[in-house]
Amino acid sequence: MKEVFTGSFTQQEPIPEAGMTAAMAVMQHGRLHRYNLAPGEVPEVARLEQEFAAYTGAKYCLAVASGGYAMATALRALCVGPGDTVLSNAFTLAPVPGAIANVGAVPVFVGVTEALTIDLDDLERKVADSGAGVLLLSHMRGHVCDMDRLMEICDAADVKVVEDCAHTMGARWGDVPSGRHGIAGCYSTQTYKHMNSGEGGFLVTDDAELAARAVLLSGSYMLYDRHGAAPDRDVFEGLKYDMPNMSGRMDNLRAAILRPQLAALDAQCAAWTERYRVVEAGLRDVPGLTLIERPQAEAFVGSSFQFLLLDWPDAAIRGAVGACKARGVELKWFGAAEPAGFTSTYDHWRYAPAERMPDSDLILRGVLDMRLPLTFSLDDCALIARIIADEVGEAGAGLRAAE
Repeated sequence: MKEVFTGSFTQQEPIPEAGMTAAMAVMQHGRLHRYNLAPGEVPEVARLEQEFAAYTGAKYCLAVASGGYAMATALRALCVGPGDTVLSNAFTLAPVPGAIANVGAVPVFVGVTEALTIDLDDLERKVADSGAGVLLLSHMRGHVCDMDRLMEICDAADVKVVEDCAHTMGARWGDVPSGRHGIAGCYSTQTYKHMNSGEGGFLVTDDAELAARAVLLSGSYMLYDRHGAAPDRDVFEGLKYDMPNMSGRMDNLRAAILRPQLAALDAQCAAWTERYRVVEAGLRDVPGLTLIERPQAEAFVGSSFQFLLLDWPDAAIRGAVGACKARGVELKWFGAAEPAGFTSTYDHWRYAPAERMPDSDLILRGVLDMRLPLTFSLDDCALIARIIADEVGEAGAGLRAAE
């Protein structure tokens, strides 16, 4: 009798009791809008901005409606506009090219390595050839590239780096938190991210003018003194008449839910990575399956797991995915011909046409991915690994026999 997993890959942990209590207090007084305050009151959003700025070591933090909004706002605040070129990863999710499209800019996609990080050699070439002034860097599925080399390439060409940290909140490269190498870091608090408010996000920066532009763009109605981690008022004076209101504020209800989660974030990140290591150990010696080796300098958060089936025919990958699903293990295949759910690749985004990248295509067609929610126990993770090892091993043996 084959083992079957019966858990849910989309079921998150409940909101902490402290978050529910704080949310109830906000609902009881009814002041959900971040600028609707009682005399002397410091709103939940402003407190959260102060706390997240302190957590990341940033001077300024803006809490917003989504991670995608944070990215588009960072680009607008850098004065990226219609027709401008923005570099970005070929391996990412749709909100990243969506943020570029949001400002009317044109993406130039950079290749992916077998480590599932941006190809720095390709980046160096495209920095030189594209004339782009900004790189929107996606730390896709929590994989962080050699940020020291990346910044050397970009700084030498005066390319500003905006980091998409939707999957790396709480991660580091060396001693630097993810999101703090570039001019701005953007984070998500959508349900499947490291803190959960349904939707939401942050933009952090040390650049006072970028922060002021972002606050104005978010729809501050000249109430920027009610922010918890914004620049001084005089920074806004030269900007306030030129920045349109692109409303995307976070509200006090979501901030109340998030503040207790931020206090527990490091412990949660460690728990995710413990689960990741269990799955990794279970798949270590499966023939035909390539694991993603994590660099020593990368302190990652293992909230999802990826592996590669390189050089496998599409039918064999599809068969392994189907066999795992029949036993309760849901794998997302980035190489599928059609986008499904959250899974898509650069050739699916017709609003962002791109040149083909054959080397990257070979890698992308072999990427398999799954979430590791904290509702999974360590025993669950070991069982999931056994099921994948069984089915991938069996399919791989069939391929070798057919050669």
